[in-house]
Amino acid sequence: MPATAVSRNSAIAAQGALLVVLAALGFSAKAILVKLAYRHGVDAVTLLALRMAFSLPFFLALAWWDARRTPPGTAEKYDGLAAVGLGLLGYYLASLLDFLGLEYISAGLERLILFLYPTLVLLISAAWSKRRISRREAAAVVLSYLGIALVVAREPLLPERNWGTGAALVFGSALAYAVYLVGSNRLIGRFGATRFTAYGMTMACTACLAQFAATHPLEAAKASAPVYGLSLAMAVFCTVLPSLLLAQGIQRIGARRAALIGSLGPVATLVLAYLVLGESMGWEQLLGSALVLAGVMMVNLK
Repeated sequence: MPATAVSRNSAIAAQGALLVVLAALGFSAKAILVKLAYRHGVDAVTLLALRMAFSLPFFLALAWWDARRTPPGTAEKYDGLAAVGLGLLGYYLASLLDFLGLEYISAGLERLILFLYPTLVLLISAAWSKRRISRREAAAVVLSYLGIALVVAREPLLPERNWGTGAALVFGSALAYAVYLVGSNRLIGRFGATRFTAYGMTMACTACLAQFAATHPLEAAKASAPVYGLSLAMAVFCTVLPSLLLAQGIQRIGARRAALIGSLGPVATLVLAYLVLGESMGWEQLLGSALVLAGVMMVNLK
């Protein structure tokens, strides 16, 4: 391969890695904002509906803008239904299970369980494509999850709550998100990253609002000003921007590497929990952060 082509591919890979890192930072802030909102007495379904209600106008505008800017992609007959299904799975069901799980367990434990998804992505991808996991990827996973285990080593399990239920809910969220990442890898190439994200997220937002309308009276949407502010922050910084950045990153480096880079998420949550929620940060967390960073670097640096 000519040197210019190698250089161009390396630049694209670096851009993709940076986009996924930024997306992971945005998604990681969600657990902190959810915990802050729960202090004001709002329940999971209402908070999720408010988050998606603030997000929906952004995605509708994005879909309109992208339709005017770019010609239709190469999507086949049933690709639209697949995009809708993945949007519901990866951002509606995964978000709902995650929000429900956070009612039972702490933000640190939630991050540990949720960020099992890179391993799930690798396993699903390997089974789907019949491709063996490389030694470099396997070593990166081991290092990353050793680091994640250390990060939450001193996390309290909140014995007054049914933390087993919370753990199961968050694991279901991780599995749903892993399936979304694997499926989106192909569809992003057909629709384009922006259009795929806009369509899938529009359906996810609609489903969240429909669930709220079916299970809650309209008056339940009347919340305090801090809840509205936190919901808006979640919409912009933990939903709209990260989902777009992630789709662009997957388009450049693929779902497998994107999932491994996402292991930075628990480290970001640790730092945010320390700064915002006042949670402790000991040597276990610092060492764990270093291991996670080492695992990510193994995948992206040669």
